[in-house]
Order: sequence, then C-alpha cells, then structure tokens
Amino acid sequence: MPKAVVLLSGGLDSTTALAFAKSQGFAPYALSVDYGQRHRVELQRAADVARSLGVAEHRVVKLDLRAIGGSALTDDIAVPKDRAADEMGHGVPVTYVPARNTILLGLALGYAETVGAFDIFIGANVLDYSGYPDCRPEFLSAFETLANLATKVGVEGTGRFRIHSPLLKMTKSEIIREGVKLGVDYSLTLSCYDPDAEGRACGRCDSCLLRAKGFAEAMVPDPTPYQ
Repeated sequence: MPKAVVLLSGGLDSTTALAFAKSQGFAPYALSVDYGQRHRVELQRAADVARSLGVAEHRVVKLDLRAIGGSALTDDIAVPKDRAADEMGHGVPVTYVPARNTILLGLALGYAETVGAFDIFIGANVLDYSGYPDCRPEFLSAFETLANLATKVGVEGTGRFRIHSPLLKMTKSEIIREGVKLGVDYSLTLSCYDPDAEGRACGRCDSCLLRAKGFAEAMVPDPTPYQ
C-alpha cells in the first residue's frame, strides 16, 4: 500500500479526508499539531479518530503559534458567536490563524519525506464557508509546486509530491454523507472553536453552526455533545 500523510485535527473535515485516503488504498500516517489552540481537546479527538480508523501511525507535533497570536484561536480575542450565514460568507474571520495551513502542510511535507510518502491529504473546504485564504485551490496548487521544488526528493527527481484536498468543493452535508458511507463515527469528532472544559461544543460559533446545518441538510442525526 502506498503511504500518505493526512493532516488530522480531530474535526469533521479532516476525519472524512482520512477515511477517504484509506478508501483510496493508502496507508495513512496521521499528523496532528498542538499549536496552542484554545480548543486543544481536539487533539484527544484526533487520537480517538486515528485509533478508530486504524492509521499506520499517528504523530503529534508541538508548535506554539500563541507566540505569533493574531487569531481568536491562539490569542485573547473572543470567538464570534451566533453569526448569520451572510456574515460568515464575507471577509476573513478572526478565527483565521495566520499562515496556519502553510505551516501545517510544511510539517506534513517533512513527515512525508521521513516516512517515504508522496501523497498529502488535507481537509480543506471552500464551500459553505470560504473565509480562509489558505483553503483556496490556488494556495494548495502553489504549495504542491513548492513541495516539489524545496525537497530532496523533488530535486533528485525520485518522486513527485501531490497535495490532495478531496473535500474542497463539497458542502458540509455532502461531506457528512460521504463520511457516513465510509464508516466515519462522527461522535468522535469535534468542530467547535470554543468548547468547555468537558469538551462539549458551544453550538454558537461559526464552526458549530455550519456543522449543525450540515447534519440537518444531510438528514443524519447530529451526535455532537453540546453545552
């Protein structure tokens, strides 16, 4: 089986991307990053998902982006709550973490070189909520080009790195339906940006609202424990 590195946050999208990579015949090497996020409980969810889906390896890298700040996920900035759909669809939200996907993909690329993988999966998505500039196809294509310029494998021509974003143009409901087909247990996942100490979702941040909308439109029971 060819190896693939899958960025795994423990959320709905990355979990579905992991299940998809397995369905395509890859042996997945899951990579989670403890970057100082306020919703660190997602790391435990990532570990639960990795066990449930049977990855070849699950590695956690610690990298504290609180030193940079500038995001409601890493700084003393309130997470927006109860926003309407039209508000979510305009501008870059304060939950955007500066350069996060560039950094995460860079770590995934290094991990891929180490384990001998040429395929990297990320659960990026531009529909339903397209406020993050580092989830766009232009960015992902540019990073793939960079990956093949900035690595030993790329320079020596012994392989070619590919960035896979299978959920990129799917709605949340389509992602959930696909995950259900692939046997994903969504009760293990967490999407909330502001969970409580017990790991229960707030039900009011952008991510919670979009997740709940996705389950409703997919006509799949929402297994999320809410506060």
